Amino acid sequence: MIKQLSVPTRTIMTPGPVEVEPRVLKALSTPIIGQYDPEFFRVMGEVSTLLKTPFETTNAQAFVVDGTSRSGLEAAMLGLVEKGDRVLVPAYGRFGYLFVELAERAGGEVKLIEKTWGETFSPEEVIAAIKEFNPKVVALVHGETSTGQIQELKEIGQYCQENGHLFLVDAVATFCGAPVKVDEWGIDIAVGGTQKCLSVPSGMSPITYNKKVEDILTSRYQMELGLSDEHRNSDFIKSNYLDLSQIQRYWGPEHINHHTEMTSMIYGIHEGLRIVEEETLEVRYARHSLNEKAMMAGIKAMGLNLFGNPKSKMVTVTCVEIPNGVDGEAVRSTLLNEFGVEIASSFGSLKGKIWRIGNMGYSSRKENVLHTLGALEAAILYHGGEIIKGEATLAAMKVYGSQK
Repeated sequence: MIKQLSVPTRTIMTPGPVEVEPRVLKALSTPIIGQYDPEFFRVMGEVSTLLKTPFETTNAQAFVVDGTSRSGLEAAMLGLVEKGDRVLVPAYGRFGYLFVELAERAGGEVKLIEKTWGETFSPEEVIAAIKEFNPKVVALVHGETSTGQIQELKEIGQYCQENGHLFLVDAVATFCGAPVKVDEWGIDIAVGGTQKCLSVPSGMSPITYNKKVEDILTSRYQMELGLSDEHRNSDFIKSNYLDLSQIQRYWGPEHINHHTEMTSMIYGIHEGLRIVEEETLEVRYARHSLNEKAMMAGIKAMGLNLFGNPKSKMVTVTCVEIPNGVDGEAVRSTLLNEFGVEIASSFGSLKGKIWRIGNMGYSSRKENVLHTLGALEAAILYHGGEIIKGEATLAAMKVYGSQK
């Protein structure tokens, strides 16, 4: 007989998912009401309003796509890209390549430009590629968790706005943890995440887009309605579930049913966004920054090296080079099994070479930082690593002490 569900308590310091806000867990247990209940429509409307604050936008369209963050990214790409449309993807880590696959599946003609992992593009490099390729869509990751780097967007977005290119941004790892200025940076459509800096379980993808994108979606939807089945082809949105033109009508004032909404998750994201509003973006960003400084101070005090360009480092992810002669996976296993701390490895060419330590949302707390540093020091020493002993947590405490 299978026993009642029981899972261990963890200190989750990965780049996502992270620990969920206790208030969100409580909200998730709120009784279910019907999806046509006026009270539920009211909650949906409040979620739309609350989403605009961390996206820093006045867009009319701001809602969530049911599914993990990838569902929002795919919905955005399917909504913008028709067969033969040109899509420029500047990739500087794993998730840039996801954009390539999504664009190709949507029927786009893709041009990929690449940067060494650990670096980002200068705006001039991306703008030069835009001028050369003349794409309909420029798809760019804001915070690349695979490398711990954050891409500058403002100049690129402004160029796109001035020259008729659509700017699609993956803000999954930065949403609610670092500034995402949709309007100021000229972003046409941005996709966030729930399971990272918002500290809501994975399963919904926040999205916002401007009137330009809304008009494209509406036009494609109306054209498709006017065609018989035999004339529908790959020029039209292939997915029903991820059709933003239909989902926006579900979230709009008419509430034209598209699917059965994820009631409990709406409750969860509603509470998560309320927490962000209460804390304020300024205080929230400062908290993430302080905990990042403490984590970096502790890592450096151990004698370990940080990976990547420090000038473009993400506040919410710290990448650490695994010391020579140390089995990185053995250290991670010891952290998890002996200390209840989870950190992440990486992908592709960085697999086995770096650890990735998250600093996101509810997990971004002083006690988590100190516990992680102490546990990491012990685990490395246990597996024969040569580091400076007894300095990591002290260095982090000095960072916190300097802020009093």
